[in-house]
Amino acid sequence: MARSLNKLSEVGVRAAKTVGRHSDGGGLYLNVSASGGKSWVFMWTPPGGKRREMGLGAYPTVTLAKARAMANNYRVDVAEGRDPIAERDQTPEPNFGDAADLFIETIKSEWTNAKHAEQWEHTVKVRCASIRSVMVSAIAPDHVLKVLRQPVKTKYRGVEKNGEFWLLMPETASRVRNRIERILDYCRTKRWRTGENPARWKGHLAHLLPKPASLIRGHQPAMPYGEVPAFMAKLREEAGLPARAAEFTILNMSRSNEVLSAEWTEFDLVGKFWTIPAERMKMGKEHVVPLSDRAIEIIKALKEAGTNSRYVFPGQPRKLDGEERPLSNMAMLMLVRRMGYMVTMHGFRSSSRDWAGDMTPFPREILEHALAHKVGDSVEASYRRMTALMKRRELMKAWAAYCYPPQDENVVPIGRKAAQGSE
Repeated sequence: MARSLNKLSEVGVRAAKTVGRHSDGGGLYLNVSASGGKSWVFMWTPPGGKRREMGLGAYPTVTLAKARAMANNYRVDVAEGRDPIAERDQTPEPNFGDAADLFIETIKSEWTNAKHAEQWEHTVKVRCASIRSVMVSAIAPDHVLKVLRQPVKTKYRGVEKNGEFWLLMPETASRVRNRIERILDYCRTKRWRTGENPARWKGHLAHLLPKPASLIRGHQPAMPYGEVPAFMAKLREEAGLPARAAEFTILNMSRSNEVLSAEWTEFDLVGKFWTIPAERMKMGKEHVVPLSDRAIEIIKALKEAGTNSRYVFPGQPRKLDGEERPLSNMAMLMLVRRMGYMVTMHGFRSSSRDWAGDMTPFPREILEHALAHKVGDSVEASYRRMTALMKRRELMKAWAAYCYPPQDENVVPIGRKAAQGSE
């Protein structure tokens, strides 16, 4: 069996036209037929036996990621001396809850941080509690609708609201629907069920449910930047680690996972820098964040408070083995919800980008660097890196001054002053 894995790419699989088998490594192949159809095949050779193969399903119903997850599971079977086909055929049909747990075990190696495990666990144990005991072959559209239409309540600007899950919390409900779809696809591959996936959106649930607001909007719910200073004033009055994590995330225009998994060794409090390692960045490149005075205050206060965790924003240790975990992303989101705002933490990146574009003279490439977006080609990015860092320090100071404007009415924050000068 080949040692090299993940040779294919999603773009390459989508564009593949050459008839034959294309190796992804580790026994996984994309088979392209003469008619142009594509399907996945897992191949292995048992000790002293002949080469065997098993189909994993057609592409794109079974995506590259799904095929890799299944192949990884079957490689374990082969390594432990089991026959993947026999294992698949002999495994008794489970109920939805057990199938969901098995699927999570299969795909958990894909996750890069602890919040994914928490989100999936909440989905299958809380959101899908009403269908956990249903046998997977019996799951029908009505079961999926029961989950998506279950009554929920939340708060918006201090007012409690009650309604359907799908309508009141569209972003979360859409993620739950997608997870149910993936679990049922897994069950079909294991031959525990046949027929259409009742959780599929396109051409199916799209006819039974109103289109969620998240799909209509196409963006994470964001706060208009004009409301950010008032929000930050309220946030600063909130006690607790989630509040400080949220404040730090907004001040640095960061993604939640970048902040929540931050470790003490990443900070230079003298030089006022925070260096995020490449493995935690979306672009896969190390990112240096110049810290504002308020951001430094938050880190110093947490350090002085003392913690035995390697994480700056620690969560509850795992119950089974006591392993350290960072604060859950849901902790920040639920704090914002309790404060009465129906926005996401990721949406604050849009708020800061809109503010900088409308209210300051900072050039576009500086703003994109601050958000850790790709700017130009590799040569340009390398050439501008140090210059961008110094300019980004000024940007971060301006953003912090806007978030916490001076109380003296005669003092104008730098962002506002820049905007006045450009009119």
